[in-house]
Amino acid sequence: MSNDGVDKGRRRLLIGATSAVGAVGAVGAAVPFVASWNPSAKAKAAGAPVRVKIDKVEPGQQIVAAWRGKPVFVLRRSQEMLDGLPGQNDYLRDPASDESEQPEYAKNEYRSRKAEVLVMVGLCTHLGCSPKLFPEVKPMDFEANWQGGYHCPCHGSKFDLAGRVHQGVPAPTNLPVPPYSYIDDKTLIIGVDEENA
Repeated sequence: MSNDGVDKGRRRLLIGATSAVGAVGAVGAAVPFVASWNPSAKAKAAGAPVRVKIDKVEPGQQIVAAWRGKPVFVLRRSQEMLDGLPGQNDYLRDPASDESEQPEYAKNEYRSRKAEVLVMVGLCTHLGCSPKLFPEVKPMDFEANWQGGYHCPCHGSKFDLAGRVHQGVPAPTNLPVPPYSYIDDKTLIIGVDEENA
C-alpha cells in the first residue's frame, strides 16, 4: 500500500492543533477545580478569622472590621475613658457582664484582654441596629447619667465605653465580645482566641 496521497505536513498540523485544543481544555477544566479548594464567600462569612492592624489607632478612635458578616468595633480607649467606667456601674443593667455574651477573658471591668483596646460586635442587642460612638467622657444632652459610649439611634439604647447596657433601655444585654487574640502588639485576630488556638 502506498502513502503517495498523504500530506505529512498537514497530518502534523492536525495532530498539533488537536493536542493544543486538548491542553487548553484540560487547563480550562482544572482552573475551576483548583479554585473550588478556596473557601467560599459563604464559608468566610461563617467565621473565617480576620486580622486587624491596630497600631495606628489613636486613643479615642475606633475602627470597624467585618467578621461573620457583622461589624466589629475596635476602640482604643484613653485613660480618661477607662477611669470613667467604674462610675457608671449604678446605671447599668449588667455591670459585671454576668448575663451577656463574651469570652471568659473579657469578663472583667474593661471587657477586654488589654484595658485600652475594646473589641465587640457593633450591633445593638435589641434589634441589631448599629450604635454610634460618642467618645467624649461627659454628660450627654439626652441623658445626664450617661458619660459617653454607644447610642443606638433606632430605639435609644445606650451602652458605656465598655459596651455595657444602661438600665431602662430596650437592649436586654451588653454588646457581645467576639473571640479574639493578639498576634503581636500591632495586630489582633478576630475569630480566634489564645485558649482555643
